[in-house]
Amino acid sequence: MTTPFRIRLGVLIAAIVVVASLILWGVQHSSRGIAELERNLTSRQLEGYRRADDFQRRLLNLNNAMMRYAAQREPGTWKDFEQASTQLDRWTDENDPRLNTSAKGVTGRERELFKQLNDAYDGYLAASRQVHTNRQPALVSAEGFAQLNEFERQAQHLLELGLQLASAHRAAEESFLGDANGSLDNLRGFLLGGVALLFALIAVLGVVIYRNAIAPLRTRLVQNEAILEKQGKLATLGTLAAGIAHEIRNPLTSIKARLYTLDKHLDSPARARQDAEIIRSEIARLERIVQEVLNFARPSEPALSAVSARDLLQEVHDLMASGPDEDRLHLDPAGIPDLSVSADSAHLKQVLINLVKNASEAIEGRGSIILRARADHLRLNGQVRDVVVLEVADTGSGIPAEVEKQLFDPFFSTKETGTGLGLSIAARLVEKLGGALQYETRVGHGTTFGIVLPRVASA
Repeated sequence: MTTPFRIRLGVLIAAIVVVASLILWGVQHSSRGIAELERNLTSRQLEGYRRADDFQRRLLNLNNAMMRYAAQREPGTWKDFEQASTQLDRWTDENDPRLNTSAKGVTGRERELFKQLNDAYDGYLAASRQVHTNRQPALVSAEGFAQLNEFERQAQHLLELGLQLASAHRAAEESFLGDANGSLDNLRGFLLGGVALLFALIAVLGVVIYRNAIAPLRTRLVQNEAILEKQGKLATLGTLAAGIAHEIRNPLTSIKARLYTLDKHLDSPARARQDAEIIRSEIARLERIVQEVLNFARPSEPALSAVSARDLLQEVHDLMASGPDEDRLHLDPAGIPDLSVSADSAHLKQVLINLVKNASEAIEGRGSIILRARADHLRLNGQVRDVVVLEVADTGSGIPAEVEKQLFDPFFSTKETGTGLGLSIAARLVEKLGGALQYETRVGHGTTFGIVLPRVASA
């Protein structure tokens, strides 16, 4: 798992946790709002919304009692009126916020109407007492009804206030229901938005995990299968090549010995000696091919030790710069850092020399070959680790796409006299060292081969 992937994964997980926390907070906050609505929506509160009806009902009963008393002048009727009026007076006092700080008025309008009701009820009681003190015979007359004018006016005023209180109750109830619906809508929207965002983040997390973990695993699985298949073919080919090389080497040795004996007895002119020299050079080429086949088939086991990348590249540079590549081959102008790798110095030098030769052959006319080294953090042999990359970069013609497909195949070569085993042997030697041989190329711009090896403490 690479560091950028860990960072992206951590950020996404943190975002999911934050969103989930926000959702929980939103649910908790909305739950508190709903709980508050539930506390308000009690049977006592609902009864509060019916207080206007209760007041109107009581007032109508008092009015009817007063009408009966005015018509009959019976003491019992007045006594009933006094008891009912006292209860209603106590009721108005209890709902007057000036007299009772815990009055149940919900809105400012309701509280104001309860104040007006209490004041108006005092006038109502005064009018009723005036009717009681005006002694008249128990009969229906114009004078008797005239005594009720003030009482009726006060009663009518109370009824109007009662109607206004009922309207205020309905408005408060509608407001309460609107608040409740608004809270529920907010909760619903918050939950839907939060869940949608959470699903989106989880989807992004899945994509990131797939792209950075699962997809590379699938790619490596396909690559490993290809490598295993290739290694199987190479093992078979190596066994076959070793057998053929062994069988070819024996007659070559005999031919070489006989040619040496024949050369001693040649007294003929230069023509015969020229033919013998050609035969000798071709035999030497065959021996070289056979040796390369054997090196490919049975590479020697490396003797691993800490090798300085700077010293190794300097040695290869000094060795190769004395030949045709004197003007082309350069060490990294920026300097080579003091890095060490776990490798076999002889094997590694052989690989570097082979890569320098290939780079030199890829350059047409003027160009340059740069030897350099750098530290990196790459996946090697299935795990990410500290590595050193030894690079041979050229400014040649690059590698065409059709050649790339067979670049490391044994016996494939674009050179007329090449065996096609150079890169194959180099790749096998690097694998024996526990590393990997990689490359980057651009047609017309050049190629860079990199030998990736485990980094160790400086020797």
